[in-house]
Amino acid sequence: MMTTGHEPLLERANRVLATSPLIDGHNDLPYALRERVGLRIDEVDLRQRVDGLDTDLPRLREGRVGGQFWSVWVPPELPEGSALAMALEQIDLVRRLADSYPEALRLAATADEVDAAFADGRIASMMGMEGGSMIASSLPVLRQVHAAGVRYLTLTHWRTTRWADAATDAPRHGGLSPFGVEVVREMNRLGMLVDLSHVAPSTMAAALDASAAPVIFSHSGARAIADHPRNVPDEILRRLPENGGVVMAVFLSGFVSADGGHRFREEEAAEAAWHADHPDATRDGARAWRTAWRAAHPSPTADLGQVADHIDHLRRVAGVDHVGLGSDFDGGDPLPVGLEDVSRLPRLVAELLRRGYSDDDVRKVAGGNILRAMRRAEAVAARLQAERPPSAATIEELDGAGA
Repeated sequence: MMTTGHEPLLERANRVLATSPLIDGHNDLPYALRERVGLRIDEVDLRQRVDGLDTDLPRLREGRVGGQFWSVWVPPELPEGSALAMALEQIDLVRRLADSYPEALRLAATADEVDAAFADGRIASMMGMEGGSMIASSLPVLRQVHAAGVRYLTLTHWRTTRWADAATDAPRHGGLSPFGVEVVREMNRLGMLVDLSHVAPSTMAAALDASAAPVIFSHSGARAIADHPRNVPDEILRRLPENGGVVMAVFLSGFVSADGGHRFREEEAAEAAWHADHPDATRDGARAWRTAWRAAHPSPTADLGQVADHIDHLRRVAGVDHVGLGSDFDGGDPLPVGLEDVSRLPRLVAELLRRGYSDDDVRKVAGGNILRAMRRAEAVAARLQAERPPSAATIEELDGAGA
């Protein structure tokens, strides 16, 4: 944990971040705003500190954030058509968010645009779509959300999709179905990063086999440190140097604490038992049960040092060139002590400096590695677009009529 005795390191961290952008891989502010005010985001003034949120403009500035991937997320249990409609609303919300605060935020879709926004004193605002259900098993939809500015797609959320297995649901495809492989190939052609947070290890391996461009994990931890199915096992981490990918370390205590995996499995078993006793339960009923269970069984709380422990492990196994930051601020679950909101990010960088990371190391972890992955994905896309046209494949053709 950082103390006042480490203030010189905090000053050093701030000096580094003043000249090199800190890029956070995952922030759920768009859905947190929707929960609070629906689509009327002008009813919340982010120019001042907003109680009940982890993120606002003053704290983004204090946290030295230079680039932010805003999460486009919808509940994973929605049918594909409903998920797509809500996703388009969330894309619109992110774009209106940037338009509402032009003095602070600027939409960015390429690494060069991130650099230009940072040089102009703006926070580069990018979009990541968190859950493959939102493309409605359609490559034309994938292309349209890319055209709208989405620059990564998380292949699943908590539930297995029609074409990819999730880490927290029953497997159906052995990783990726043939259509899932085609999704990865088309993402490579577009220059959209393949995000492997939330997916099963079999899906991680299949995506690494299929991808010609670096993959990312937008908000994941090291499974060797915290045995949660959402975290990344070492056998996958060892493959990242060859692929060029980046694991962006998550902050949420449930994924960081060594007790988080046990609590997840306990909740999973309790929920399965509840559904067995309530076979006709509605989605709202299940949500109410889940809220009550979590209130009675609070998640363990981690601290900043434990987040740094995950980063240390990622660095040891994958290498310092393959580590980033993916906070999951405003995404629920207790945040670590010392990382209670976005303003605290420089304290994590200071902790890495305390542990012996060089200034160049922290520049890479803070944002340099994800910018490199973006540039590589853009170069691969330029090559592939010259080699092949947009894919016209459908899930029915590749996976069969019953897919």
